Amino acid sequence: MKAIAIANQKGGVGKTTTVVNIAAGLAEQGKKVLCIDLDPQGNLSDYLGYDFTSNKNTVVGVLKGQAKLSDSIITAKNEPIDFIPADISLATADMFLAQTMCREQILRRAIISDKDLQRYDYILIDCLPSLGILVTNALAAADGVIIPVQVQKFALNGIVQFEDIFNLVKDNINPNLAIYGILETMTDNTQMAQAVDKALKERYGELVFETRISKRIEAANSTAEQRSLVSKKHSIVGEQYRGLVSEMLNKGVG
Repeated sequence: MKAIAIANQKGGVGKTTTVVNIAAGLAEQGKKVLCIDLDPQGNLSDYLGYDFTSNKNTVVGVLKGQAKLSDSIITAKNEPIDFIPADISLATADMFLAQTMCREQILRRAIISDKDLQRYDYILIDCLPSLGILVTNALAAADGVIIPVQVQKFALNGIVQFEDIFNLVKDNINPNLAIYGILETMTDNTQMAQAVDKALKERYGELVFETRISKRIEAANSTAEQRSLVSKKHSIVGEQYRGLVSEMLNKGVG
């Protein structure tokens, strides 16, 4: 089982879309995938068809020690993907975890101790755009991280800030944590995009995925339809995510 956090402290870079479509691409390859929504906005949960009016367990119960991860699993509405949902109550995590011992490692312990999760090949963790306790938990629990980056001005600044928390977790909690790759999202043919691509490759070299995800309206539409781009016929972005999954597997991420 490989746990991968999809994270960047900047918002609007396509983290949730990336999680869903990597999961769909892995499922297409016959892999069993569990996604964990660790964002109080619940975008991943919404994308996968979660009914926010239900009384089902969410990741909050897991973090509070009231439920196991395997007690909280839901199968996506339109995809062969399982997930742990989140809702707005997760926004109080800093408060309800304030007095918890080793609070940065709660998710890690929940994954390790839950033997029912061994049936999954991958766990993908969708992180909120922040550098707080939830992201720390995701990085502590992960084997590696994929960092989506929108190719716009100041994109590099966001990754450099993220590196600080990454290194803090790696040095103090999770020494085996690795950067699996940097994914350029919402790309186009502007000079700005070309300049960001060059700067990323100069700084990170082969860590930058060759696969790039285009800026297209179909990505936004897929969230409203609650269906991955990978599962849609003739989807250009879906094919790009399919290529990303192949690149991941060829690089040994899994």
